Amino acid sequence: MKYWLMKSEPEESSVDDALAAKNSTVPWVGVRNYQARNFMRDSMQVGDGVLFYHSSCDQPCIVGIAQVASTAYPDPTQFDLNSPYYDPKSKPEEPRWLLVDVQVLKKIPNIILPALRARPELADMLLLKKGNRLSITPVEPCHWKVILKIK
Repeated sequence: MKYWLMKSEPEESSVDDALAAKNSTVPWVGVRNYQARNFMRDSMQVGDGVLFYHSSCDQPCIVGIAQVASTAYPDPTQFDLNSPYYDPKSKPEEPRWLLVDVQVLKKIPNIILPALRARPELADMLLLKKGNRLSITPVEPCHWKVILKIK
């Protein structure tokens, strides 16, 4: 089992939106970074743990515990002319962009960045490294355990 941190802008898909969806599951649309896409395509497996993270908001934070609920499949927004994620270079027979479904298991009290930075055992967590802007990052099992214990 692997662990991931997946960032979502709350006005686009919040943890509450995911909880309100059928089976508390949402497609993780709009990933347009090759490394993040490759994580979904090559490394994610159904059942992997996910830290649901709200980004691009007043207080970026971990807001939920989730799991990967599907294997990777083509992101339909890449073909939608009306989508902000439309990619004219992507073709249905050779899609560039993939997604996985994510199922929220529970909403948790917000864990803000300063609370994460205050824990020395998380100092080398990818989320906390300077310059890391990936929307999906792997989480080490030791970091996962620490975060689950934060109240």
